[in-house]
Amino acid sequence: MKYIYTPRAPKPIGPYSQGVLAGCFLFVSGQIPLDPQTGTMVEGSFRDKARRTLENLKAIVEAAGGSLEKVVKVTVYVKDIRLFSEFNEVYSEYFSGSLPARAVVEVSNLPRGAELEVEAIAYLCEETRGV
Repeated sequence: MKYIYTPRAPKPIGPYSQGVLAGCFLFVSGQIPLDPQTGTMVEGSFRDKARRTLENLKAIVEAAGGSLEKVVKVTVYVKDIRLFSEFNEVYSEYFSGSLPARAVVEVSNLPRGAELEVEAIAYLCEETRGV
């Protein structure tokens, strides 16, 4: 296993890694809209917060040598499911060519009172056979 860390994403706020590369799979810890430079929550609209969250996730995937096109599964936690369509608009800016499997779940609370959290799994080995 290899533990992934990049200054382009926020430092973990607990005892966990930004990402863990295990074989061909990269497991990215849940990201919230924290500014990686200041460690503070991003202000602004829900869309701004969704973009920051996805930028954090993207930075970790790239630090492991991948790209968002290699993401195979995304789990999204939101405090208000009514923001589902707004999230989809921002999400489609990041995932348009490749569409990973995904789940979106409404939750009662998230770390630091965040409105959303996103985690992902990426496959980073070259595929040598067709499906």
